[in-house]
Amino acid sequence: MSNPEVRQVTDSRVLAALSHPLRRRLMDVLKVHGPSTVGLLAERTGQAPANVSHHLKVLAAAELVAEAPELARDRRERWWQLVHRGVRWSNADFDADPAARAVADAAASLNLDRHVSLARAWHAADDETHAAWGEGPFSTDRWLHLTPEELAQLGREVIDLFARWGDREVPDDGQRREPVFLFAYGIPAQP
Repeated sequence: MSNPEVRQVTDSRVLAALSHPLRRRLMDVLKVHGPSTVGLLAERTGQAPANVSHHLKVLAAAELVAEAPELARDRRERWWQLVHRGVRWSNADFDADPAARAVADAAASLNLDRHVSLARAWHAADDETHAAWGEGPFSTDRWLHLTPEELAQLGREVIDLFARWGDREVPDDGQRREPVFLFAYGIPAQP
């Protein structure tokens, strides 16, 4: 399954660039809010502009973000944007090199930590925030009996469902829409 908006990462140096919590968060902010200046990114992440600028340069060297000079109002203003809407990698692509596999494992671990921290932050939110969202937030899990091929098919279907909602044209109906984070894992495991 090939999606031109999703970069298939096969270079451990790119994964190493991704394997930093602030860089991952900067990419998330760009994904949610679109192109931004260093100042806007610093404000949204609570980081110093110099720190944000440094991490953007690391992401740019890995071709994960790029400058968007067409958005600048003058030569001093620098805008940044994602190169691709998402990234994907398979740890199997790094099996031949133990050092590269360690980087891939670290990137996967950071990814999972990020996902869990977002879920924990929701659960720690106050009652007013929970009440505002009503029955919308959800969690689900299920044990299935699948072959590797069936798991791959299920994964494609879940990814397609997320893409359909993520790529839809947002209705211009006057309703306020907030960023919502979804994640799913399908992994072989034993209860």
